[in-house]
Formats: sequence, C-alpha cells, structure tokens
Amino acid sequence: ELQLVESGGGLVQPGGSLRLSCAASGFTFSSYAMSWVRQAPGKGLECVSAINYNGYRTSYADSVKGRFTIARNNAKNTLYLKMNSLKPEDTAVYYCAKGISTTLTSSYDYRGQGTQVTVSS
Repeated sequence: ELQLVESGGGLVQPGGSLRLSCAASGFTFSSYAMSWVRQAPGKGLECVSAINYNGYRTSYADSVKGRFTIARNNAKNTLYLKMNSLKPEDTAVYYCAKGISTTLTSSYDYRGQGTQVTVSS
C-alpha cells in the first residue's frame, strides 16, 4: 500500500525555521519525482517545490524561492523541505506528493495527509 507520512510541522514565530519530512513506502521512491504542495486557509492547493527522481533538479514557487529548500534521501525513502525565514503567509497544511514520472514535475497522483504549519507571533 502506497503511503506518504509527513512530519515536522508546528507553530513557529515569523522569521523562524522548520524542517518537514515525508516518509514514503509502498512504491519505488527513487523512481519518481516528488513535490511539496500546500493549502492555506480558504485557498486552493499550491505547489511550493518539486524535485526530480535523483535530486539533481529542483523547482520552487516564486513565493518561497530563496527561503525553502527541497531535498531527498533515496536510501531512506524520505523527502524533506527546509523552510527558513518563515512568514505568516506560509501558514498552511503542507502535503508531500508523489510525482507521475522521474522528471521534474509538479503533477502528482497521490499525496499524504499533511502536516500543519502555523507562522504566528
């Protein structure tokens, strides 16, 4: 059974940092691009970052470029998102998502249950 389990969310002050993790199982993790998508209260889903199958290619939404870093460890079947200089507008549920191919893409066919990130003083 395919599973994506996110962790690492929480409450952080503006300017703070968090690192999200996503443990993958039930599929060949190293054969797929992955992404992080988020949904802020009252808004639609937004892809914040994506990474190709081997981690050599990444992409970021303009809203997080220079602040967020995506990475993966294929030996551990784990996806990461390091978030620095967090802003209140980064408040959202963050989901890990499985891409539809090896190449860099924001298209996905499965996502996890999500982890809440709240940025507030």
